[in-house]
Amino acid sequence: MTDEARNLKVTILAADNLYRRELFRLPDPFVVLTVDGSQTKTTKALKRTLSPYWNESFSVNVKPTSVITAQVFDQRKFKKRGQGFLGVINVQISQHINVQTGGEAMVTQDLKNSNNSDPVQGRLVMQFNVEAMDPNRQPGANRNNAPQAGPVSRNHAASSSSSTAAAAAAGAATAGAVIAGASASPPPPSGAPPAGGPPTHSSTHNTTESGDSMPQGWEQRIDHLGRVYYVDHNSRTTTWRRPQVAGATQTEPAESERRRHMNRTLPDTNGAATPRAGISTAPPPTAGGTPPSASSGSGSSLGPLPSGWEQRFTPEGRPYFVNHIARTTTWDDPRLRGSQAPSSNRAAAIAGIAGQTASRFGPLPSGWEMRLTAQGRVYFVDHNTKTTTWDDPRLPSNLDQSVPQYKRDFRRKHIYFRSQAAMRPVPGQCHIKVSRTSIFEHSYNEVMRLSVSELKKRLMIKFDGEDGLDYGGVSREFFFLLSHEMFNPEYCLFEYSAHDTYTLQINPHSGVNPEHLNYFRFIGRTMGLSIFHRRFLDAFFTSSFYKMILKKPVTLEDMQSVDADIYRSLKWTLENDISDMGFTFTVDDDRFGERVEVELKPGGKDIDVTEENKKEFVDLSVRYRVCDRIKEQFEAFQAGFYELIPEDLIQVFDERELELLIGGLDEIDIEDWKKNTDYRGYTESDQVVQWFWKFVTSMDSEHQTRLLQFTTGTSRLPVNGFKDLQGSDGPRRFTIEKSGDILALPKSHTCFNRIDLPPYPDYDTLASKLSFAIENTVGFAQE
Repeated sequence: MTDEARNLKVTILAADNLYRRELFRLPDPFVVLTVDGSQTKTTKALKRTLSPYWNESFSVNVKPTSVITAQVFDQRKFKKRGQGFLGVINVQISQHINVQTGGEAMVTQDLKNSNNSDPVQGRLVMQFNVEAMDPNRQPGANRNNAPQAGPVSRNHAASSSSSTAAAAAAGAATAGAVIAGASASPPPPSGAPPAGGPPTHSSTHNTTESGDSMPQGWEQRIDHLGRVYYVDHNSRTTTWRRPQVAGATQTEPAESERRRHMNRTLPDTNGAATPRAGISTAPPPTAGGTPPSASSGSGSSLGPLPSGWEQRFTPEGRPYFVNHIARTTTWDDPRLRGSQAPSSNRAAAIAGIAGQTASRFGPLPSGWEMRLTAQGRVYFVDHNTKTTTWDDPRLPSNLDQSVPQYKRDFRRKHIYFRSQAAMRPVPGQCHIKVSRTSIFEHSYNEVMRLSVSELKKRLMIKFDGEDGLDYGGVSREFFFLLSHEMFNPEYCLFEYSAHDTYTLQINPHSGVNPEHLNYFRFIGRTMGLSIFHRRFLDAFFTSSFYKMILKKPVTLEDMQSVDADIYRSLKWTLENDISDMGFTFTVDDDRFGERVEVELKPGGKDIDVTEENKKEFVDLSVRYRVCDRIKEQFEAFQAGFYELIPEDLIQVFDERELELLIGGLDEIDIEDWKKNTDYRGYTESDQVVQWFWKFVTSMDSEHQTRLLQFTTGTSRLPVNGFKDLQGSDGPRRFTIEKSGDILALPKSHTCFNRIDLPPYPDYDTLASKLSFAIENTVGFAQE
């Protein structure tokens, strides 16, 4: 390893749980970053917080022996000797990242004291990033230390060829597991080559692409999914395992791993795959004198891999893909996910998508065909009925035919949405601890502190002072309570629409809170988190808000829910002659009592509105009122939302379906509730059960909602009603169990959608006990 200096990007992300030195005020923390005692950088000071979130980046020059010192101070007491110090960490660069080869790492360390005796607590989170070594330059690192080329474990230190620090985030940032099935050998095919038609590439009978000899009569081929398999022409069979030449010695494992590591390709900044320095990428000539087709990602008809992606192969020859940006691996080729269809070879793109979906859902029914739109979206053609549809005919539908069509369509889209790799949870647990009394602030600190990969693990929510274990019910209540706080108009982040007092829209004047953009990003993350983990938020928004998430154009009709008076004015403008009204391409905006004239287009105040251009005037007015006034807030929200929910996947829904995906159903059908209820210790004909349903029927809708929230943790229902209620391990129906003393109150188990109902002697006792329970119960406990 050389001592050559490299440029390191240091991002000071956040600190957590800093020590509070004064009783009546919080510190104004900032960080002083020092490299080897010479280079110094300083973050801005954040006002009055114990959990600051800076997210500021600096560029410094480091060597493998460099030490980074990060000191946290209170700005108000910084000049008073010793009083402003809040803690320090010292980071040895070489312990977290290989400066010579490049990569990135997340570092979380507990703050320590320096020389004085003042108490210190909390931790500091930083991120390091060094650009990958130029492939045309010989790195000084020893090749014997190269990481293995198999599927990557998220808690290994060597997660890619350009990073040796994916597991350096102490604690919560980088735990995980190998992608399911990545280390398992696929079952060998029998009798014939793998399904999907003739192989896309082949080599000579006795030589592989790496130049290794093969037994007589054997041939190496690559199927339509890019997997290497071997054909034995002697016995007319195929196998995934590479045959050994008789009498040849087995290659040493270390040498085999080193060869695979050296044969990888790494995308450059433009996305093209570039060979590593000193490694020849030209395949050996075949017996016919022409080189075989390349099997790497760069030689595919789909074009180069996106920037930050790399293609690797398992020991069995199956290709997989490494996302160095998110530090994840996947079997799916990222070039097949894009919203733009490959212009060079659409047939190859369709074949690749068809091969991937066929392995999951099986072949298409007879007479069906898969096609791509000009934007790369998959649709299906039914040649039997000469119709087209977005819905994959292979997806099941458990809905009755009496269910409305929009619910059946939503169900099919929802199954497809959940089946995609990006929507699958990461192995492990994500622990979040919050207080009921300060749930908004605590949740903000926790959610913004954790990485996206951590948030995709199974949520384990814990409320301060409560012993309940989260198997689904606690997290449902967490999102229920948090949504009430996040969207509370008193925080000036959202406001009620002009149409009613329960539909929400972004407040264009949220800038009164200087941290409002960070909060909108948090709200976007939280909404994406609820969708990812199949939870509902207790909130509804204007139609324009859902359309903006889906990137659909807003119309004049969307203005009605934003401001009914302006909607009527603009509609009158379209329906009447306004030539002599003196309108110009400007609007008046009220900003904290001050009337401000805003031009709808450059020079708008000098352009008169006429009969010919009034349609443009109306469209621009709607766009300004609905979108432009909240552009900064929505972009911050969108940035957080798309961190967990891919943009291309969410766009399979329309605005009505997105509303159901976020908020579920708020209408309770008692007959559907009865129909999808199980009983333990009771039967449906028992007197206590009859009293229970009599009491539920007598309730108003508000108390029915409270009962549902008491028993399941949420007041919302899936689009398919009670039959799709979710428990700790998947769908779980509502259950009434005979349990408890007749003097006790009913108890609920929200993780299992179960209520323990004692055998009360009469209806009045049941009604009073159940009413008291749902009105006064707060918190969770263990039995």
